[in-house]
Amino acid sequence: MTRFKLTYFDFNGGRGESIRIAFHIGGIDFEDVRLKGPDFREVQPSFRFHALPVLDIDGQQITQSNSILRYVGKAAGLYPTDDLQALYCDETMDAVEDLNHAVGRTFGLQGDAMKQAREELVKGRLATYIKGLGALLARGGGEYFADGRLTVADLKVFIETRNLAKGILDHVPTDLVENLVPALAAHRDRIANDPRVVVYSAHSV
Repeated sequence: MTRFKLTYFDFNGGRGESIRIAFHIGGIDFEDVRLKGPDFREVQPSFRFHALPVLDIDGQQITQSNSILRYVGKAAGLYPTDDLQALYCDETMDAVEDLNHAVGRTFGLQGDAMKQAREELVKGRLATYIKGLGALLARGGGEYFADGRLTVADLKVFIETRNLAKGILDHVPTDLVENLVPALAAHRDRIANDPRVVVYSAHSV
């Protein structure tokens, strides 16, 4: 039997969380390795690109969050078999990664520099991507991003919009998604209340 080991940071969010949820929904056993900051720095050189998440498949190290999520999604039945719907799924996931990179540029800033950068982000790239994701959701029918059902694209967007609502980014309003694209906020709540996600969340507290 194939053995999976997913290594990511020790919190319920970020690029690793949607992969964990996909494993859970698919009923696929995996070793969930969660690293705290000091532990990560100690083993960081052992990872090919010195970054997480990393999926170990029978001893082979696989990197890149969207590639991992797509692979697990296929195994879990959470990825479209239709080529066009798969393209819709990929486009959505890649858009979230672009957004993550934009947000990441503001990390490490302090004080007024952080405040200014985040306020510019809210008015600029963050607003653009939230609206863009809203358009992709509408294209998918308004409830899901692709295939008319839950896919890994929904899980990835859900983690992003949930984090924004939790206020993990200083100087970013927690109601930004609701104000810009109410349908995207409704999507967040829909995925949060999906019975499969509810079960996962109950065990990951």
